[in-house]
Amino acid sequence: MARDIERQKNAFAELVEMIATLRVECPWDRKQTLESLRSLTVEEVYELGDAVLRGDLQEVKKELGDLIMHVVFYARIGEEAGAFDIASVLEGICAKLRYRHPHVYGEVKVADEHDVSRNWEHLKLKEKGRKRVLEGVPVSLPSMIKAYRIQDKARGVGFDWEQREEVWAKVREELQELQEEVDRDDRERMEAEFGDFIFAVINAARLYGINPENALEKTNRKFIRRFQYIEDQACATGRALPALSLEEMERLWQEAKTVE
Repeated sequence: MARDIERQKNAFAELVEMIATLRVECPWDRKQTLESLRSLTVEEVYELGDAVLRGDLQEVKKELGDLIMHVVFYARIGEEAGAFDIASVLEGICAKLRYRHPHVYGEVKVADEHDVSRNWEHLKLKEKGRKRVLEGVPVSLPSMIKAYRIQDKARGVGFDWEQREEVWAKVREELQELQEEVDRDDRERMEAEFGDFIFAVINAARLYGINPENALEKTNRKFIRRFQYIEDQACATGRALPALSLEEMERLWQEAKTVE
């Protein structure tokens, strides 16, 4: 155990030193700013997410390295500006973890992970001086992830369904309201009701412990696989995809499902 920790320290120290060197000796690294790194960091996070969804542990390791490199790079820029360094970043997160885990580092007693989550949200509000529960949800989050986080934060203060099965009545209610607006062909109301319906479905996923973003991405990939099967089969017969009838495409779609 001690040997592993020493190895980790040495590897991290080498990365910190390497980034410091690159900032001086590499024209590209020297030119970077917090702003220029931002989009690259977002891309790295998505690449890590892709690797996780594929279950490719070697790729996860690689993408974690890229992401840690970005963290050290940001800290180096902060150090150059006299604002913070990697040590203060690490000290800060350690202090935060101790503060938000009083059931581990203090005297607070918890029954399960739900108690931990509720305590976490209360401590965040107190720590950041926020007066509103949902202030901590980033405005720029993608809408599906934002909906999930909004619902999760509301749950943290007790605003949630008592029985998860109850959410299906809400899903059916929102679907009925959507259908009514579709029948009336009211475009503005249709959009609003589509939003309510999707929000309710996300809520159902959350209550059943399913991350809707991950679930939808898996469905996206499944659709791509099956659609590409149709393309491949059309190509194998020397036909362009638009030349296939809808019935032929449907037959190949069902065939793709059986192949899987």
